[in-house]
Amino acid sequence: MQLYIGNQNYSTWSLRAWLIFDNYNLNTDIIKLKLFTSDFYDTLAAVTPTAKVPTLVDGDIAVWDSLAILEYVNDAHLNGAAWPNSVAERAHARAVSAEMHSGFFAIRNEMPMNCRAKRKLVLSEDALKDIARIDAIWSAQMEQYPEEWLFGEWSIADAMFAPVALRVETYGIQLSEKASQYQQRVLNSPSIQKWLAEASLETDVVEEDEAGQLA
Repeated sequence: MQLYIGNQNYSTWSLRAWLIFDNYNLNTDIIKLKLFTSDFYDTLAAVTPTAKVPTLVDGDIAVWDSLAILEYVNDAHLNGAAWPNSVAERAHARAVSAEMHSGFFAIRNEMPMNCRAKRKLVLSEDALKDIARIDAIWSAQMEQYPEEWLFGEWSIADAMFAPVALRVETYGIQLSEKASQYQQRVLNSPSIQKWLAEASLETDVVEEDEAGQLA
């Protein structure tokens, strides 16, 4: 398998797909491309009609979009292990994952992932509402699974929310106690520590993702 990703400092969708491979120690070649360069578009044009990251190539199968990649890997290589066991819990995990996948536009627009940075900014009411909703999701799950992942064992839901934990750290966002406990669990996990170490070695700057002022 080959997983095409973008700059680790900035690419949230790449992180989501990458996490399932690292958490389950699945063998894949990671092909990192510099975002928005001619090589980026030329390389991706040969493997995906969207010319976007992440894209997974598994033999003669190409899968693009983070959630589609997570679902494919779960089906093809993990025998369903990346979702909770019970039907009710799987439904809940899928619902919050889809909510992350299709929503929270204010956070995406105002708080781009920037792993290396410490920034400060003034958030809009819409962004504050997004943060409150995410805080509520994390807090509710920590009530049910204290000191664990969102649904006990690590799942696709945790992959979907991981970039938000990094954004919260970059911009110094205050969370409730339980939500903060989950955020710290994400930040301290071996996979995220590995991603951050690799991101710290990058030198490219994507100006549009350098939001706010230095903290």
